[in-house]
Amino acid sequence: MAKRERVVRMSVEQPLWQALTAYRLLTMVYAALLFATAYRKFDQPMVAAGYLGLLAVWTLATHRRVANAASCTKGFLVADLAVALTGILLTPLADTHARITAGGPTLPSIWTAGSVLAFALKGGWRWAGFASTFVAAANLVIHGGDPTRDALHNVLLVWVASIAIGYVVEVARASEATLARALEIEAATRERERLARDIHDGVLQVLAMVQRRGTELGGEAAELGRMAGEQEVALRTLVSSGLVRPSRVSRDGSLGALVDMYEVEEPGAEEAELDLRSLLAPHAGSRVSFAEPGSPVVLPAPAARELAAAVGAALDNVRKHAGEGASAWILVEDWGDEVIVTVRDDGPGIPAGRLDQAEGEGRMGVALSIRGRLRDLGGSAELVSVPGQGTEVELKVPRGRTQ
Repeated sequence: MAKRERVVRMSVEQPLWQALTAYRLLTMVYAALLFATAYRKFDQPMVAAGYLGLLAVWTLATHRRVANAASCTKGFLVADLAVALTGILLTPLADTHARITAGGPTLPSIWTAGSVLAFALKGGWRWAGFASTFVAAANLVIHGGDPTRDALHNVLLVWVASIAIGYVVEVARASEATLARALEIEAATRERERLARDIHDGVLQVLAMVQRRGTELGGEAAELGRMAGEQEVALRTLVSSGLVRPSRVSRDGSLGALVDMYEVEEPGAEEAELDLRSLLAPHAGSRVSFAEPGSPVVLPAPAARELAAAVGAALDNVRKHAGEGASAWILVEDWGDEVIVTVRDDGPGIPAGRLDQAEGEGRMGVALSIRGRLRDLGGSAELVSVPGQGTEVELKVPRGRTQ
C-alpha cells in the first residue's frame, strides 16, 4: 500500500486571532465588573448600564468575526472601533468629572485595546497607528485637552503596543510566505529528482542500448542508433539541468523578503520574460554540446525567442554545410548588460567571399535568419570562419534595448 503523506497547514497569526477573541470576552466582563463595583458613584448609571449592555451584545454577536483575518472585514473593523469610541465619549455623560480627572477608567475600559489590536492583526502597523490615533483623540476630548499622567500613559501604551504587534504580524506573514515558497521549491526538486531516477533507470538505458546495438548491426539500424544516441544526450541534458520550457522569472519584495520565482507558463498565458537556457537546451545532442551559466539568463520573451531562432539557424547551417558528422558547441554567457551566445563547429569552414556570393545569389540564410534577427533586437552577429578550422558565430543582445 502506498505511503500517504499528511500535510498540516500552519498559520503564524492564527493563534493571535484566537488570543484576541478571548481578550475581547474577558475585557467585556472586566468592564461590566468595574461598573458593578462603582455604579453608585456615577452621575447617570443608566447611561453606563445601557452602553455596557450594548457592548456585551456586540461582543458576543461578533465573536466569530474576530476568529480569523478573512472574517474580520474592513467594515467590521470600522464598526468595532466606532463602538469603542462611542463608549469613551459617553464617559463624561455617565461618570463624574472628579472621577475622570482622577484617572478613572472609561466605560469600555481596556476593551478598547481589542479594537485597535484587530486593526493591527488585519492590516499591520499602519492600520494600528490609524486606529490608535482615533482612540488617543477621543481620550483627549473627554479630558478637555489636558489628560492626566495615567490617562496619557494608557494611550501611549495602546499606541506603542498595537504598532509593535502590527509590525510583528507583518514580519510573521513575510516569513510564513517565504517558508511556504521554500517548501514548494523543495517539493518540486524532490519530484524532479524522482523523475530523473526513473528516467535514468528506464528510458536512458534503453536509448543507450539501442545506440550500441544499432552501431553493431550497421545499415539502417546504425542510423536508428545514431538518432537514439542524440535523443539520449538531449534527454540527459534536460534532466540534469532541470529546465522546463518556457519559464517566467519574477522577483517579489512586497512581503519584506526578496524571493526569486521560476514558474511554468500555462498554454496561452502572457509571457513577460523567459529563461534563454530553456529555449536552447533542446538543441543539445550527441554532436551538439551546450554550455550554460548556473543561473537563469532572463530576456524579454520576444527577444529570447528571436535569439533562440538565430541559434537554430546557425545550427542548420552547420548541418547543411559542415556535414552530418560535424560537431557543434553552444556557449551562453550573461554579462549583465548583454547576453552573448556563441555557436562554433569543427567543419571545413567558409571560403572567403562565399557569404557575399550567397547573398548576391538570393540565398539569405545568414543575412536574414541570423544577422537580421540580431539587428532587429539592437544586437549584432559576427561570423568568423577559417578554411579547414570551422566556423564561429557570435550573437550579442544588449539587455536594455530588447523589446
